[in-house]
Amino acid sequence: MCRRLGWPLPVEAGLIMDLITGATGFIGGRLARRLAQQGQACRLLARHGNSDGTVHLADLTNPAALGEACSGIERIFHCAGYAHAFSSLSGETAGQHWRVNYQATRNLAEAAGRAGVQRFVFLSSVKAQAEPGEACGDEEFPGEPTTDYGRSKRAAEEAVLEAGARFGMHVVNVRLTMVYGAGGRGNLERMGRLVRKGWFPPLPETGNRRSLVHVDDVVEAMRQVMNADVAKGRTYIVAGPQAPSGRQLYDAMRKVLGLPAACWSVPEPVFRFAAGCGDLVEATCKRHVPLNSEVVDRLLGSAWYSGARITRELGWQARIGLEEGLREMFGL
Repeated sequence: MCRRLGWPLPVEAGLIMDLITGATGFIGGRLARRLAQQGQACRLLARHGNSDGTVHLADLTNPAALGEACSGIERIFHCAGYAHAFSSLSGETAGQHWRVNYQATRNLAEAAGRAGVQRFVFLSSVKAQAEPGEACGDEEFPGEPTTDYGRSKRAAEEAVLEAGARFGMHVVNVRLTMVYGAGGRGNLERMGRLVRKGWFPPLPETGNRRSLVHVDDVVEAMRQVMNADVAKGRTYIVAGPQAPSGRQLYDAMRKVLGLPAACWSVPEPVFRFAAGCGDLVEATCKRHVPLNSEVVDRLLGSAWYSGARITRELGWQARIGLEEGLREMFGL
């Protein structure tokens, strides 16, 4: 078990303490369990504490509380964040993105530096850079993020790098592609539930490429950039070697689930027409519908990214293939 002591946490001589924010989340929880298996001493923070005190309530917008949280800590894995799956119809999520993803990250990095934390890994997103379209984007892909979420993550990355330079702290930004696995609540998991029930229509093959990575590979990447001195001050994209099309994902899910291969598909123009109708309903009623242009773009468009830098500089590479990862996601 991960060592979870009282609050505030006493510090034992010679003990390396890790702090994990977002410790009850999809990625933070996986990381906490992995470190627990290794007997690593951890302090776990989340938006909601628990009754037995193993996870502590964290207000990342409170600098004083963050100073206490960072006391005696040597390394921080900052996994907490706010990700709204789709664009807001009213703009109310923009402020939440800015407060949680940027301001809280800036506050935590500042508190960490002042407390003498030695190493700090920030979970960012490929949305912090420009959308590459049909190209394969790397960390130097030109342009700026286009969403509130992406802009907040980019600003947070810059705050982390600035704090690292000012305090001499080992900091690393990890830009994640689509992360999937058992317990996830992202787009791939939602698609998988519908495919399993037979409710997801067969996608057309558009030749699009969508990068993804299994959550266990993400955890290993985080641990590696934390410990590798060469990673100090760097930003890395974490992506698996496969970037399947939407149709390939659909077919792989059916294969893993033991369902027969689909011998037909809904034509792309039909999807686009239905998406246009969904857009009209949303604009009129100010309510999200299951199918709109944003949803169809995610199914049929590309989001392709290169993880060559982290492989080249650190030797990291994803080890979980698509079918193996889908089997784990489905609990098979």
